[in-house]
Amino acid sequence: MLAANLALDELLDFQPDGGILRFAGQRALLLDAVALGLLRKELVELLGFDAARGAMTRFGYAHGWRTAENLEHSLPWTSRDEWRRAGGRLHRLQGMVTFEPVHPSKLSSPPGLAEAIWRDSYEAEQHLLHFGDHEQPVCWSLCGFASGYLSRAHGRPIFCVETQCRGRGDALCRMWGDARDAVVEHGHADALAYFEQQGLDDSLLRVRGILRKLESKLRARRRALDDHDDLVDAEAEAAGLVARSPMMRTLLDLARRVAPVDSTLLITGPTGAGKERVAHFVHDHSARVGGPFIAINCAAMPEQLLESELFGHTKGAFTGATRDRIGLFEAAHTGTLLLDEIGELAPATQTRLLRVLQEREVRRIGENLPRSVDVRILAATHRDLLADVESGRFREDLYYRLRVVELHVPPLRDRPEDILPLSRSLLASAGTRLGRTLDGLAPGACEALLAHTWPGNVRELQNAIEHAVALARGRMVEAKDLPQLERRAARPRASEAQVRASPEPQPDRTLAEVEREHIQSVLSASGNNKTEAARRLGIGTATLFRRLRQYRNLEGIG
Repeated sequence: MLAANLALDELLDFQPDGGILRFAGQRALLLDAVALGLLRKELVELLGFDAARGAMTRFGYAHGWRTAENLEHSLPWTSRDEWRRAGGRLHRLQGMVTFEPVHPSKLSSPPGLAEAIWRDSYEAEQHLLHFGDHEQPVCWSLCGFASGYLSRAHGRPIFCVETQCRGRGDALCRMWGDARDAVVEHGHADALAYFEQQGLDDSLLRVRGILRKLESKLRARRRALDDHDDLVDAEAEAAGLVARSPMMRTLLDLARRVAPVDSTLLITGPTGAGKERVAHFVHDHSARVGGPFIAINCAAMPEQLLESELFGHTKGAFTGATRDRIGLFEAAHTGTLLLDEIGELAPATQTRLLRVLQEREVRRIGENLPRSVDVRILAATHRDLLADVESGRFREDLYYRLRVVELHVPPLRDRPEDILPLSRSLLASAGTRLGRTLDGLAPGACEALLAHTWPGNVRELQNAIEHAVALARGRMVEAKDLPQLERRAARPRASEAQVRASPEPQPDRTLAEVEREHIQSVLSASGNNKTEAARRLGIGTATLFRRLRQYRNLEGIG
């Protein structure tokens, strides 16, 4: 029997009406390539790329060894060399890859014991489908199979590696194999670890260690937050959200109600107030909790780079696009994508985003093929988007697409009930992170924290607490340990200053004039944020805009 004469119809034994399949006398199974691709995806997401590569390499090795062992005596080989060469032919017959020998003039230098061109690799195909291009070769089980088969056939360890791989962006896959020393000399020493059980065990131990640290951190956090206040929302505080104030409790109640409904949300609020944590909270309480949560700051990169990040691109789509790349809409498939600082999007990007929301499909930059995406979009901004709509800076149709439900995160100064509980929570986290054990906040520190206006909101508070943890000399955080904080009395709100500076009431003023001055005062106190001003006035945003249109002739309004 010659290896080249192996034929599928002779090796495969089956009954037309179904039942047990046998390949070369051994029971075999027909598995969908996509199912194997999904298995790969689950392994990567559960264990990480290194551990998944080790598991699949060793699986392929065992498969190859078992195949060589079975075929050694089950077929009448012309010579043992034919049996040794049959591994590549079996790869092809089993549908895993198309095997081509390398022409002698094209062999590597130095040549290996085994060398081949692989085309139509099912592993490269599936990896590209689920992850896109990878920085390392991805035909893990195929390399394992070749290694296991050759090791059994030659009676000594042979290790096969990929020197080229379609999953890495190369034009084709190319396999090279030899003994351990030759592999090391050829520059592929790192690949050897994936053939060893110890490498897989080390990866699993690292995962177990990380999980144990997380469990310990959660236990420490629960102890640090041992508070018997009936108003404590333990579930929210475990997610980093403190809600003792009525405003925050209302916000989280609304977030819980809309989370299971797969609609687009707009999360508004000042910088540093915790909008991303609210987005995480919504994701964790939705049916998409098992999918990815991906956040991107739309203000952090230029327009072309942002579009590439969001929508992906094809190789050669622009200068520097050396390989295909999936965008975040595809990466967040079955999960949630948070578009932070949505108000900074350029007009062209707004148009593309609107199409995604309407059609539920994306087109990578440089191609015309639409790709369906199943992703929930959350948007966040500190800007007054309705004012941007009025000025023409933001698309009106996109605004209403995004604002199916709005969640407004109030500034920290408007929820003083949350300042001390939040400070204690941040103190516990910072103490754990910095390796310091502190008993709590001294009365002077509490007074200083409550007196400050917190223009930087929760982010500023977090920095202040970490500053105090780093500098505290005793077991309690004292006022002197905090950074210099300005008291509320030293920084009156704009509305208070304006009231003191305003002229004495005049008995002949009309109600309309009084209303106009009050709206102007509240608008200034809100930093010209019309959404916030409408909330403080207790009127709808549309009503406020109607009033402002009437005041266009007054300087400083609108």
